[in-house]
Amino acid sequence: MTRSSGEPEGTATEVFSAFLKLGLTSFGGPIAHLGYFRDELVTRRGWLSDHAYADLVALCQFMPGPASSQVGFALGLMRAGWLGALAAFVAFTLPSALIMLVFAMTAARISGPVGTGALHGLKIVAVAIVAQAVWGMARSLCPNRERASIAVGAVAILAFVPGALGMVAAIIFGAAAGVMLGQGTSQAVGGHVPMPVRRGQAGLALAIFVALLAILPIAAGGAQILAVIDGFYRAGALVFGGGHVVLPLLQAEVVSPGWVSPDQFLAGYGAAQAVPGPLFTFSAYLGATLGPEPNGIAGAMVALASLFLPGFLILIAILPFWDRFRAMPSAQSVMQGANAAVVGILGSALYTPVFTGAIGDTRDFALAIAAFVALTAWRAPPWTVVMFAAAGGIGLRLVA
Repeated sequence: MTRSSGEPEGTATEVFSAFLKLGLTSFGGPIAHLGYFRDELVTRRGWLSDHAYADLVALCQFMPGPASSQVGFALGLMRAGWLGALAAFVAFTLPSALIMLVFAMTAARISGPVGTGALHGLKIVAVAIVAQAVWGMARSLCPNRERASIAVGAVAILAFVPGALGMVAAIIFGAAAGVMLGQGTSQAVGGHVPMPVRRGQAGLALAIFVALLAILPIAAGGAQILAVIDGFYRAGALVFGGGHVVLPLLQAEVVSPGWVSPDQFLAGYGAAQAVPGPLFTFSAYLGATLGPEPNGIAGAMVALASLFLPGFLILIAILPFWDRFRAMPSAQSVMQGANAAVVGILGSALYTPVFTGAIGDTRDFALAIAAFVALTAWRAPPWTVVMFAAAGGIGLRLVA
């Protein structure tokens, strides 16, 4: 790295410009985003070394929250301090959030076989995309029989305790099982990632994170806006393992209470695959679509901020202590178990609401399989598969 003091050496304007470019061009999901970040900020701009970047990525994949957005937030923080962190978040998130907001405001006006067929195709492609996520995560996060069994246990918990409570129980079960199985290692990991975060700031972030997690459920009965903040904040606080995991969490928060219909939910999730930037901007669509107020633009802003906030708070809280914490075998065991449980949670969501809500007959299933093969065997970009599925949905409607 070119910096050793930990002091910012760039400007918020520079950070905003770099991340706006990334927000407009970063298709393909969190893993692809991390590749775009490396190419633009490590290789081309030289903001930090490859080793430091890899260490930062490991940090953000280790904790709950949107990994690529957390990496972006941390890179902005390293480059230009707190204003840089805010600039990175806004610039990377704004393009896809605006697209999802426009889609939410216009989707209800779509009618006829072409419009309804395209929306049906978006629901079907969600089956393929979630199936791909489950398959890929299972291979990396459940590489042995112990962690595969944790994933199965999480599915069993959700079969008897559906909804947000079951998901929390499954993650706690996974973390406890990870400690009992003790699969963490004591191998040396990474080097130092300098960050302008003091321990006092980290402690304040942790206090706010915990306080909101405890107080919001109690306050949620007082006003609908507090209930919305509570639902999206809780979902953001429990997301381990990547953006796709937010699907079952948000489904439990907005579909179960009747705020968003299952068809609206799946159509928006499918559309979110076709836009650049973080998958968490699906929350802007959901916030705008909510039946009760806040909805529209205000609902989108509330939902978006509430979903992202816990991931950033926990990132700030961990930064000063990361080097010591991630080298602890017990910490590694906790995260390995929790991540295995996440695979089970996403697998359960693949069946319901994704499969049961989108697949009505064999023709729908055939389109979903074709989209899955395009993603996994042909390695087609997700946005092209979304377009293909939308066209397929139109074809199925016209044939019907």
